Amino acid sequence: MTAAPPSAAYLYERVRRVIPPIEWPAFSDDIDAILALKRERNAVILAHNYQTPEIFHCVADIVGDSLALARRAMEVDADVIVLAGVHFMAETAKLLNPQKTVLIPDLGAGCSLADSITAEDIRLLRQRYPGVPIVTYVNTSAEVKAESDICCTSGNAKAVVESLGVARVIMLPDEYLAQNIAAQTDVEIIAWQGHCEVHERFTPADIRQLREDHPGVSVLAHPECPPEVVAEADFSGSTAAMSDYVGREKPARVVLMTECSMSDNVAVAHPEVDFIRPCDLCPHMKRITLANIRAALEQNRHLVTIDPQVADRARRAVERMLAI
Repeated sequence: MTAAPPSAAYLYERVRRVIPPIEWPAFSDDIDAILALKRERNAVILAHNYQTPEIFHCVADIVGDSLALARRAMEVDADVIVLAGVHFMAETAKLLNPQKTVLIPDLGAGCSLADSITAEDIRLLRQRYPGVPIVTYVNTSAEVKAESDICCTSGNAKAVVESLGVARVIMLPDEYLAQNIAAQTDVEIIAWQGHCEVHERFTPADIRQLREDHPGVSVLAHPECPPEVVAEADFSGSTAAMSDYVGREKPARVVLMTECSMSDNVAVAHPEVDFIRPCDLCPHMKRITLANIRAALEQNRHLVTIDPQVADRARRAVERMLAI
């Protein structure tokens, strides 16, 4: 007989440092229901690092950054995948699991980067720069991936760019990520002008103020931040790299220049570290809640579908990335 899943009451021990006891009753019924529904439907939940702790630590089966979720999505042994993240992540899961049911709890969970470029834009870029390979950030629609040569994430962008063995590439849509990678490589990078609405708001003045207010703080910046912010930081890397840095270096005090929930999720594993939280929320990530995850499993909503012809081409771009 399959063991019963842990109850919400037991799971609270994981998150009691970041969720006050008075808030927990608002979550517990949904958590118990989701745990039962996952068993009934042979479902798994993939959650991005920017999800809130009650999702990330209490109902998710697989967690991580975009690259980790893409990799692990290929290994999922389940009938149903619920993507607790934004729409392009759900599309990536569907690309890699075309025969599985993939659900996103809220169709409005989009992305400013994904919205900044279209497939037609890429076709025009190819006309302007014939023969120049196009490296596309995974924060894009399937239609955009289908027009690209290879995908990348913030964690593997430099390796992907250099793997092509060419002097010049087009990298899109995140202008700041492209500029930050260009500073690390001899490959000439032509950038698009898309920005993440969370990371673009951080400034060097923010970092200087944080250092003044919290002497000795270690500043970690996501590479979607402007280059001048990355230059002021002590370390820059993907959400996975930032989490690894905290675990490896054990700074006494740290600030993560990225989406707000990331700090809560990393803090659970490192109670000895003092996390300073500049709370910039992603409005799209925060559209995912326990209530709509539960509804997704109960009502089989919202199905993620991709045109098969688009999917075949987009899948190749993702698989080329994963092969590196």
